[in-house]
Amino acid sequence: MKVLGKTTSINVRKVLWTSVELGLEVELEAWGSGYRDTNTPEFLALNPNAMVPVLLDGELVLWESNTICRYLAGRQQRSDLLPTDPAARARVEQWMDWQATELNNAWRYAFMSLVRQSPAHQEPAALQAGIAGWHRHMAILEAQLAKTGAYAAGADFTLADVVLGLSAQRWLMAPMERPELPAVAAWLQRLNERPGFKLHGANGMP
Repeated sequence: MKVLGKTTSINVRKVLWTSVELGLEVELEAWGSGYRDTNTPEFLALNPNAMVPVLLDGELVLWESNTICRYLAGRQQRSDLLPTDPAARARVEQWMDWQATELNNAWRYAFMSLVRQSPAHQEPAALQAGIAGWHRHMAILEAQLAKTGAYAAGADFTLADVVLGLSAQRWLMAPMERPELPAVAAWLQRLNERPGFKLHGANGMP
């Protein structure tokens, strides 16, 4: 099994952390900025979006990081990470989808400005709006964790915590002022007890 991507990508790290949780050995082949070009015909034949990660499992080719994580959990029949009960699974996938569609979009401008130092993302008003939106979305996660008292989708660790944990770590590491979110802080401490998070989350990479 092979993952095409790079460890500086938060989406690649989702897949790598999930692999650790599953006890899977995967080969990481370096693609993306600074490595092999994803705009080549070779890569575009695998993912027309020219983005990492891509999973190669025999003849199966998959892209979209959250989908890859779901596939791996299902492949290994790990219903603890991705439940088979429709309602329980929907709760996990709801928070995974929220991470990909809402939370990711909330931090994009501020992250590009503060961490990547992108010249195209330095407009002060847009930056402040981006930071405020990022904090507002993290407050939604704070409320959910305060309600469950444990993990994103309930009492147990699931794939929702993998994808959200990496996003929360990015928020924590960004060079900006941030509100205190005690439920998020306690949750990150719980995640830090997991070897996969130590390797691919709390590893010094935003």
